[in-house]
Order: sequence, then C-alpha cells, then structure tokens
Amino acid sequence: MRRTIRRLIPVATLVLVLTTSASVRADDYTVDDAHTAVVFKVEHLGLSWVHGRFNDVSGSFTIDKDDPAKSSFTLTVKAESIDTGNAKRDQHLRSPDFFNVKQFPLLSFKSTSVKAVKDGYEVTGDFTLHGETQSITFALKGGKQAEFPKGVQRTGFTTNLAIKRSDFGIKMFKGAVGDEVHISVSFEGVKK
Repeated sequence: MRRTIRRLIPVATLVLVLTTSASVRADDYTVDDAHTAVVFKVEHLGLSWVHGRFNDVSGSFTIDKDDPAKSSFTLTVKAESIDTGNAKRDQHLRSPDFFNVKQFPLLSFKSTSVKAVKDGYEVTGDFTLHGETQSITFALKGGKQAEFPKGVQRTGFTTNLAIKRSDFGIKMFKGAVGDEVHISVSFEGVKK
C-alpha cells in the first residue's frame, strides 16, 4: 500500500504542476508610450489629407495564447494631446466644434471579444469618442516577442481602421472636412 502511494505522489505532483502552469499562461502587458503611436488622416475639401497624431496614449493588454478569448486590450488617449503640426488648427480641434476636450477629455477602447486569426487577432470592443460609444471590430496584426533591454519582454501589434466622425457626434464642417477618418495604431507592450 505504501509503495503504491509513493508511486502516486510523483504522478500527482506532475499533474498539479502541469495544471498550475497551464492556468498561468496569460501574459499581462503595459503599453509603452515611447513605442506607441495613434495617427490619423482626414480629407480636406477632397483635395488633400490632413495628418495628425495623439501624443498621450496609455493602456494595457493581456494575451492568453492557449485561450485567445481570454485575451483583452484597453487603450486610452488624451484628446488634448492632438497634434496636426499646426497650433491654430489644433486649438480649433480641441474646441466644442470638434473634440470638445474639456467635456470629453478621453478617447478610449476596451475589448469585448478577441479571437485568433492569421497573423494576429480579430478584436471587437467599445470605442468611446466625444461621449459616444460604438462597437468596432478590427484586425490586430503582430504578436512577435523580443527582449529589450535585457530582461524586459516586449510584444507589439498594429491595426488600420476607418471610422465616421459623425457616428460620434462630430459633424462640424462635414462638407469641408471628410467624415471618414483613417486611423493607424501601433503599440508595444512591456510584460509586467
């Protein structure tokens, strides 16, 4: 009897170790703002494109390679950090005509579902802009990992999407300024 118990102890220990390590597969990351960019472009009079970016971006994400549905992404952008390279235009964009940064200081995204697809994930979530929240879906490409500097684990993703600003209540100068805004997001996370 004791011999049987002694034989079962290593097997039980192995099962416990495998079960524990399988349940700890998710990796948590903090978005590295120095290696993250949220940029956009919008048409002006149908003649040219105005390009801009947001300079203050933060967020976090969790990657569960064994069960991608348990992965999640959040990103927060300070609206006041808009930068189109023209101070007068940026002040106007911060005003109630557009972003109304005093009333709506943040743009945010929080995933509601994640599924694995070729080269990354398909992510659906709630995007809030100008006090309006809409569900959006996009392909998030990437997921390669690197160590830099030594001992710091990183991974990154990119996406390109388009939204209609009128869907979020930003309708000023709709004839002169395009309704469709093209957005590119590239972010890198540092493993916690």
